[in-house]
Amino acid sequence: MASCCSGFMDRAKPYFAMICLQFGYAGMNVITKVSLNHGMSHYVLVVYRHAFATISIAPFALILERKVRPKMTWSIFFQIFVLALLGPVIDQNFYYAGLKFTGPTFACAMSNILPAMTFVMAVIFRMEKLDLKKVRCQAKIAGTLVTVAGAMLMTLYKGPLMEMAWSRHAAGAVHGGAAEAPAAAAADLSGRDWFLGSMFVIVATLAWASLFILQTHTIKQYSAQLSLTTLICFVGTLQAVVVTFVMERRPSVWTIGFDMNLLAAAYAGIVTSSIAYYVQGLVIQRTGPVFASAFSPLMMIIVAVMGSFILSEQIYLGGVVGAVLIVVGLYSVLWGKHKETQEKEADAKLSLPTSKGDNVGAATPETTTTTQIADVGAGDDDDAERKNRHSSGVRSSSSNGRGASAV
Repeated sequence: MASCCSGFMDRAKPYFAMICLQFGYAGMNVITKVSLNHGMSHYVLVVYRHAFATISIAPFALILERKVRPKMTWSIFFQIFVLALLGPVIDQNFYYAGLKFTGPTFACAMSNILPAMTFVMAVIFRMEKLDLKKVRCQAKIAGTLVTVAGAMLMTLYKGPLMEMAWSRHAAGAVHGGAAEAPAAAAADLSGRDWFLGSMFVIVATLAWASLFILQTHTIKQYSAQLSLTTLICFVGTLQAVVVTFVMERRPSVWTIGFDMNLLAAAYAGIVTSSIAYYVQGLVIQRTGPVFASAFSPLMMIIVAVMGSFILSEQIYLGGVVGAVLIVVGLYSVLWGKHKETQEKEADAKLSLPTSKGDNVGAATPETTTTTQIADVGAGDDDDAERKNRHSSGVRSSSSNGRGASAV
């Protein structure tokens, strides 16, 4: 019973880790949106975010991995440089710009094309084998399409308003006039450049998918997870500083106090950069990039629920139906990955007995042949000499794992 429980917990760790990360990402979206609405530059936010990330995780990397840290090479450094460019710079800046032009729920909905992008790129780079004859591959493809369809449904179709038990107080507040500010904000939000914001989020998602793919390759060469995360955040901070100096010419944009801007930078840096990059790297190393990206649709659902509870946002039928489709597609992808993992484990278990059986089978004919040679050569000897030659022949064939050399 104990072994079964421990085995279940070991298999459940990647699922639990990715679900927790989506809650962290969802909180980041809500807090960051408030900070951007207060006028904080998203370029500066990226710098402070990854500076906090570097400071928070560097001590752990220096202490815990001082003896196991691989040697740094120019090839690994170049990969880290590109990872920092994809994640902290391109992904975060474009995503924050899209978040500012649209809104948290819309940005999360558009970013749900991440599993599809990651799966296609994994197939292109031969990290995923695409065999349409197998049900697990069909499940992953169908799940990806259903997930994207659900995200698009949430984006393009509202439908009738859904009455939630916890949001009834918001309706009363609207009638009482207490929700005039949120209503004005919603009206202002509808006039934003949705197309430009959508393009920004798509570019950010493409960079995020590319980070998944490259990180899978880099982890194999630089296995020190904490050190790798620290280097990505540090190099990304330096790159983001250069980008900010180019894009923002006002010195006042760097000013930050003990307010929502500081909370947004600290939360995003510690939770969704340092911790997220580290945990994400562990999950990718164990399960692959497609599994890690398949959980991203949950973030949109969590943001919608958090917005309903905290910000009293209204939920429409299109959002509910789209969320159901996303969950169905998500579990379809996970089911396909689970079956693929089971097949790999079964093949690994079968390969060991098969190889042993081959060695035994190869040794038996050689033993027999050597024994026959010994018996023929001992035709005129007595029984004792034949037994001695027989034993010598068996030892000579058994002393070598490969029979051709023994014969």
